Amino acid sequence: MVYIQNEQLDRAFSALADPTRRAILEQLAQQDGQSVTELAQPFAVSLPAVMKHLDVLARANLIERAKSGRTVRCSLKAAPMESAMQWLARYERFWNDRLDRLAAFLEEEQCSPNQALPSKSGSKRSRRKSSARGRTRKN
Repeated sequence: MVYIQNEQLDRAFSALADPTRRAILEQLAQQDGQSVTELAQPFAVSLPAVMKHLDVLARANLIERAKSGRTVRCSLKAAPMESAMQWLARYERFWNDRLDRLAAFLEEEQCSPNQALPSKSGSKRSRRKSSARGRTRKN
């Protein structure tokens, strides 16, 4: 069961990785039930290329296609994106917790700037003198 959920999540993230497919989903979010021709109109790619993008989105269960006569209309299915958002939310909580702890550490009064940084006067290193300018010849 877990494997199937991971497979669906993999397909969703793979489909969302492409900017053209994300743009198609955005179009469908603004106006659901558009035809394939309407979806392809804003892109400078061929209709078969858009059809391939729609195939990927359909395999990921992000869209649903319905044929009426010669017209194929697409509808947005948001359930797989919800699963992806839940997966991302776990990691958002993880990183928020880590960043909150880092902020608390940095704001501690015990760690004043004078204690954290070494003094400039005691940390000077002597510079070596460089060789003479110009090309040097190896013997």
